[in-house]
Amino acid sequence: MARPFHQATAEQVVIVSEAVVSLSGGGSATIAAFTDLPPATADNALNLASDLGLLSENAGQFSIESPLCQLLRTPQDGEKAAILRVTIESYQPFLVFREEHEATDNVTDAAQRTKVKLDLDCHREQVKETLLSLATYSGALTAGQGNTYERDARGLTTLLDELAAGSREVAEATLTIREELGDAATQVDHNHVLLPLVAGLRHAAASNGREAVLQAGIAVENFLSHAAAHHGTNVAGAHGINAKMDRLRNDGHYPPKLLNVCKYVGHVRNAADHGADADIGAPWEITAQTGRNYVFVATNFIRAMLAHRAGVHDI
Repeated sequence: MARPFHQATAEQVVIVSEAVVSLSGGGSATIAAFTDLPPATADNALNLASDLGLLSENAGQFSIESPLCQLLRTPQDGEKAAILRVTIESYQPFLVFREEHEATDNVTDAAQRTKVKLDLDCHREQVKETLLSLATYSGALTAGQGNTYERDARGLTTLLDELAAGSREVAEATLTIREELGDAATQVDHNHVLLPLVAGLRHAAASNGREAVLQAGIAVENFLSHAAAHHGTNVAGAHGINAKMDRLRNDGHYPPKLLNVCKYVGHVRNAADHGADADIGAPWEITAQTGRNYVFVATNFIRAMLAHRAGVHDI
């Protein structure tokens, strides 16, 4: 029986894997919408990520398989490349492809041999394009003169050093967010709230304002979903930060001051996420300064919400 093989680019694999981390899992339709990829493209990328061992699939739902996925929430392209490089070093189609490329010095012949050896259920050009994308993105192969490729001379030790540096940055950002949350740090969901705030802070540190807002916005919306569950508030159909907070406020759980703080968080998130604004006829540019400020405002909004729940009224 032929082995399934899914054509996708390395960038698409990284995008959908990071989306699964951000969403804490989900179906292909949700991930396609989250990443703004065409459904068929998202399906192929998700299936390739699963074949690589980054994700796992069960009854149409995708979840994290490799702990390396958590490190994909980074503004550093080098870290993403290192993660993919470590991953493909145990991916059989790539290992066969690289071996055959070294034997033939021809990527087309290597793809054809890989297809036959592993009985892959696709055309050799799909094999070639996919494996070359994974290899060049990750640095396992580098383009030479003409249509030739050379094997990367770096050892895995260098790659692991890059991953270790990324892990240190995650640890430092996590400590900062925990300090900002104070006692609330033990009350928020680690995967759904804390980690997106950490990712937002790392993007803010890299002056990527829009992504900092998007990641911290995910944390706030997830927190509001958890708050609604805590209070028994129905937020079905309440899409976005503002709509969820309105439901909580209408049920009498939080005062106007916190509602208004939340409106800032919600509207800035909408400006970052919704493309062209009908009021100005263009998308908003999210500055690095806004990204940095937003992460801390979002973090302290969550802290203030939990403090209010405990009878402490500070902002």
